[in-house]
Amino acid sequence: MTRTALFGGTFDPIHNAHLEIARAAADCFALAKVLFIPAANPPHKLEGAAAPYEDRVRMAQLACAVDPRFDVSRIEQGSALSYTILTIEKLKALGIGPMSFLIGADAFKDIRSWHRWKDAVASVEFIVVTRPGASWQPPPGAVVHELNGLQLPESSSDIREQLRLGDSAVPVPAPVLSYINEHNLYR
Repeated sequence: MTRTALFGGTFDPIHNAHLEIARAAADCFALAKVLFIPAANPPHKLEGAAAPYEDRVRMAQLACAVDPRFDVSRIEQGSALSYTILTIEKLKALGIGPMSFLIGADAFKDIRSWHRWKDAVASVEFIVVTRPGASWQPPPGAVVHELNGLQLPESSSDIREQLRLGDSAVPVPAPVLSYINEHNLYR
């Protein structure tokens, strides 16, 4: 098993379930590092993120301070679309590796729609966070490790809606909630 896992997403906002997934993966697969990679311009989210990229990066940094195995990368900053394979190639060029890609089963089932998905499958192993009732098939050649048993109902879209309605009892780390309040995000 590899020692570094890439954990990409919009993290809009990062929440407790993201951290629990990363912690469980690090523990289960003896990962030295989980590299959180906020997507600057995710191609599968046409409406874009609710919070600006810099705010999402800062919230991820605040959240990741709880575990020395967690780090945040700005590798996807800029105006280009955030394609997974390009991120993997950039990180490999920086000497980071070997790598796994930490992903939810819901996103993994759509991997064949990704830009250069065959290259991504050939470049990394996958740690797929399973959900009860989720069905997916690994594409040919994919090395997949399952992370089972996590019951994490949180979603960033639900949290954004709660915050929009003025509810501050949301499942995000306290420093992230403070940042959200200080910068008037999701209101």
